[in-house]
Formats: sequence, structure tokens, C-alpha cells
Amino acid sequence: MKKLILFDLDGTLLDTLEDLSAAVNHALALRALPLHAVEEYRHMVGHGVRNLVQQALEASLAAMTGSDRASDTLVDETLADFKSYYQAHIDVHTRPYPGIPELLADLDSYGVRMAVASNKFQEGTEYLVGRFFPGIPFVSILGNRPGAPLKPSPEIVQEVLRLSGVSPEDALLVGDSPTDIRTAANGGIAALAVSWGYRSAEELSGNRIVDSVAALRAVLLEGKVHSKTNGN
Repeated sequence: MKKLILFDLDGTLLDTLEDLSAAVNHALALRALPLHAVEEYRHMVGHGVRNLVQQALEASLAAMTGSDRASDTLVDETLADFKSYYQAHIDVHTRPYPGIPELLADLDSYGVRMAVASNKFQEGTEYLVGRFFPGIPFVSILGNRPGAPLKPSPEIVQEVLRLSGVSPEDALLVGDSPTDIRTAANGGIAALAVSWGYRSAEELSGNRIVDSVAALRAVLLEGKVHSKTNGN
């Protein structure tokens, strides 16, 4: 059993897609730009909110004008409106995936140390972790912070290892995207992908994957390999 688990947040611990989609669509609507369906946002999330807003803007501009060029000023202004709305509506639809709160509580009872490593802005990351997992003593809760690198930078893993005092061979990163897998590889730790998040099976192909929280529990708590390697 690993001594330290680093968890991605959006798409791994929490289903945040509907609230993120509503906030971006609100910012687009203020500019009379075409909106996007929730499922369209599934492929835009995971690289920070500025990237999310820029992708949505460019898709809307392309649909309306044929040009997908979004100026930095337009991105910045739209991002500000997104953040204002999202911070006020951050947990309207967002919920933990079923079984996740119980899994985290059990990991804590076993003495497993945990951290959150997200590309969501820091304030939102901290709020959602505190809102939905108030009793979990995370070693660190890392989001998108000024001057700090985003995943897949190895510095994120290195910071958590330093804070926890755990060696790389005793750590594991659990996430739902190729970015999470690269983060673990860059940081020299093992990785495990979950299939219930925002990336398709094809995007996760070739990685060790678990298809349910029950299977994740088996791997993290019982040491039983109830996972599969997709594509092999």
C-alpha cells in the first residue's frame, strides 16, 4: 500500500463540469457569443481556467465569424467575468463522485497521506476541497497559483513529496487525464488513471486504469490489482 496519494480534483474526486460549463457560457453570453453544450466542455477542461476560457472563446468565434482568433484582452476580460460568476456558483451542481468521500476517510484511517494537485485556480481548489472533504487532513492542496507551474510540471510532485517527507517510490498520483499521467512520470512517481472523468478511453490508452471507485479502493487499500491496462 502506498504511503502518499496525490489526487487530481476535477474529474477525479469531484464532478465539476456542469458548474464550469455554466460559468463559461455566462461569460460568452455577456458578449453575445455562441454557447457550448456541457459535453463540449469535457475536452476543454484540465489545463487551467484561462486555457478553458480561451478554447471556448475561439470555438465560439469560429462558429460565428469563421475566425478563431481571440485577443489577449478579450481572453482576459472574459476570464474575469467567468471567475466572478464561477466563484459565486462554484458548488451549485458540483459533487463528489459516489464513494469518494468514504474512500478518502478510509485512506486517512489507514494512515495514508493525501494531497490534491489541480490546475484549477488556487482559491477554487481550496474552497471545493474544504467544502466537500472537510475532515481530510491533506498534506497540501495545490492549485494554479501565481508564479507556480501547472501540471505536468514535476515541481508539483516534488513539492508534495518535500512537504510529506515521503519517497517517490511510496507515492502514487491518481487522475483522469494524460496530463496527470505525464505529471507523475515527470515527477518520478507511479500513476493510476480513472475512467469516470473528462477524458476518453482512447486518450488514456496504454495507461493503468480503474473503472470504478470500488476498483480504486481495491488498489489503494487492499493492494489487489482490480485494474486493467487499456489497449493491451
